[in-house]
Amino acid sequence: MVLVKIKGEIKVTEERALTTAQQEAVDEQIAALMRGVVEVVPKEDFRKKIEESVRTGRPLKIKLGMDPTAPDVHLGHTVVMQKLRQFQSYGHHIQLVIGDFTGKIGDPTGKSETRKPLTDEQVMENARTYVEQYGKVLDIDKTEVLYNSSWLSELKFDDVLKLAGQITVARMLEREDFSQRYKNEQPISVHEFFYPLMQGYDSVAMGTDIELGGTDQTFNLLMGRQLQETYGKEKQVIMTLPLIEGLDGVRKMSKSLGNYIGIDEAPNEMFGKAMSIPDELMVKYYQLVTDVPMADVEALERGLADGTVHPRDAKMALGAKLVEMYHSEAAAKEAKDYFTTVFQKRALPDDMPEVQWTGEKEVPVIDLLVQLKMQSSKGEARRMIQGGGVKINEEKVTDIHMTVPITDGMIVQVGKRKFMRVLEG
Repeated sequence: MVLVKIKGEIKVTEERALTTAQQEAVDEQIAALMRGVVEVVPKEDFRKKIEESVRTGRPLKIKLGMDPTAPDVHLGHTVVMQKLRQFQSYGHHIQLVIGDFTGKIGDPTGKSETRKPLTDEQVMENARTYVEQYGKVLDIDKTEVLYNSSWLSELKFDDVLKLAGQITVARMLEREDFSQRYKNEQPISVHEFFYPLMQGYDSVAMGTDIELGGTDQTFNLLMGRQLQETYGKEKQVIMTLPLIEGLDGVRKMSKSLGNYIGIDEAPNEMFGKAMSIPDELMVKYYQLVTDVPMADVEALERGLADGTVHPRDAKMALGAKLVEMYHSEAAAKEAKDYFTTVFQKRALPDDMPEVQWTGEKEVPVIDLLVQLKMQSSKGEARRMIQGGGVKINEEKVTDIHMTVPITDGMIVQVGKRKFMRVLEG
């Protein structure tokens, strides 16, 4: 017997005990869903929600909020997406909320200054790209995609005042980013305080049961629990997941830092980057960004520890798995063969791109790299040469002022993975 509050009245309901099969289903879900999780708040409510879902057959509403400020999705983003996919596999209802309204403010988390607001056009274009890319992980047809402008833009000013009255300035300043900016006498705009309030209100409007996010989002996620209680809703459970380090092995994965693997990257590029993952992070990558069974991940960890598994072999298997996930099994095999041919055997690939050259017969090497679109700018080309990353006909280029005579069949290499065969026009 349990007491529940329905429309302000306390009523008694009968709660059936779980059958043995149902209890086993609950235990299975919890064991799988806790994979790679940093924290669940509160744990006892998490179990209760799973139990109620199994008992009644009602899917839980699982929320992920996103501000579409950067449209390129990398493996770091997929840590939480893999968790959503797990929830989806157990029949739960995924709520993907696009912060088209909050995105105009920008999440201040981890920022040392006020962010410039995005235009409506930027927000919607980025949102479209996000949904397309996340469809590579989730079954988008079974995912509810919402835009928080649907409810936030409808709030009247007295609604906003009520919302603002739910938290003190002192509480806001407990956030590390706000606290640091305040101590450093850096400006904090009042509208930035509304970001966590609006994100929390999303959970009120959506009736969310469980909200996911990175460990840097804990403050915002807890705000959802607080506001749901204020508005008389059942409080959500929050689940935080780790931020994964990038290819440098130190800083979190970020495109701006250049230490990322993008899920839209070409198979050879994706595989090649996977081979540069630091040895000590391999198990973490397997656990957080793939769906390899945990028993296999644990066996791999033991093998790496006792020397029965070579790190290179583990990386090649990881690279193939990533390419298979975001391209195809055939692409994974081709990428693996390409890497073996080019890097292990130090041979040139047979299927490198070719371009018909119609320009001058002699051209400065920096201009050549830009015109072949092997580098995006002259500055980037200059830095690549100075770093020893450019070869012509397998000879390293060291002089940034060098003039290159164009010859038929000339091979230009930039970095470890970009090749181009130049044909005379």
